[in-house]
Amino acid sequence: MAYDWFVAICHPQHYTVIMNHRLESHQLRGSIKHFPPVHLTSPLSPYFMHFYHMGKGNDTQISEFLLMGFSETPELQPLIFGLFLSMYLITVFGNLLIFLAIISDVLLHTPMYFFLSNLSFADICFTSTTIPKMLLNIDRKRKVITYAGCITQMYFFTFFSLLDDFLLAVMAYDRFVAICHPLQYMVIMNPQLCVLLVLVSVIISGVQSLVDALLVLRLSFCADLEIPHFFCELNQVIHLACSETFLNDLVIYFASVMLGGGPLAGILYSYCKIVSSIRAISTARGKYKAFSTCASHLSIVSLFYCTILGVYFSSAATHNSHSSAAASVMYTVVTPMLNPFIYSLRNKDIKRALRRFFGRKL
Repeated sequence: MAYDWFVAICHPQHYTVIMNHRLESHQLRGSIKHFPPVHLTSPLSPYFMHFYHMGKGNDTQISEFLLMGFSETPELQPLIFGLFLSMYLITVFGNLLIFLAIISDVLLHTPMYFFLSNLSFADICFTSTTIPKMLLNIDRKRKVITYAGCITQMYFFTFFSLLDDFLLAVMAYDRFVAICHPLQYMVIMNPQLCVLLVLVSVIISGVQSLVDALLVLRLSFCADLEIPHFFCELNQVIHLACSETFLNDLVIYFASVMLGGGPLAGILYSYCKIVSSIRAISTARGKYKAFSTCASHLSIVSLFYCTILGVYFSSAATHNSHSSAAASVMYTVVTPMLNPFIYSLRNKDIKRALRRFFGRKL
């Protein structure tokens, strides 16, 4: 019985395979003379039945999930489709213009705009991991996503969201060096370091995304396969599992603190130093010029983190999945859509590069 409980608790997925009838009969014949029979009225029987049924349920092969989206009302589907299609097109074309303008203008081949071009590219990919699938489901009036498609979507969504986070931290470090150490700026922020910072950001984001995806692959799912979201959000998928999710939750909390709080702490530290340096400037014109170089980045950072914190607190307060899905639109769609406008409207170099880019094409 001790071995039986060991298998049931430590290996619930393989319980029915290991503890087959032949093994049970062999163990019973060898031990029946020493132990009384176990009746189903035993106090431990409910726990045994729990692990037994969980082991049976885990044998089911999952082929697809249901993405419930925002609303099931048919009258609202065309409105939702048109709204998200327009926001997606604005996001893609806006960030693509910023990316092409920076590449085509030699004067913008500086560390700050190198990081901005990578951020624009990451925002295009970040939005493209979720919105096209949602639009396709609305158009086909089917809300399904395959199991492999869900894992893939989770991987790339986590990857590009973490990459956005790290790129914002790298851009804050760039502004810190430019304002606090202007004479050594080109020496410190050399091309090799810029490429290395982006490469490290990509590697860390890729590794963490892979770990999250592999940990989801080990989970087993029961009959309830409805995801109350418009994409395969990691927490929502984990909550559907009928197997143990302690390790998944532990990794998510660890990643949130280290990979989410770490870049945020770096950004706050950089701007504390920047504010101290700006206050030390004697002239008002010098202060304005120094602050204007980081105003666009500060606006994007504020928008990015405020929307994420807003989604977190709203979902924790309401416990309503549909409200959480609606709130997550802010950082998955709205923030990447507004980034090109923030940089193009507040940056004379980008405006000049866009005029030259369109003039060259015309």
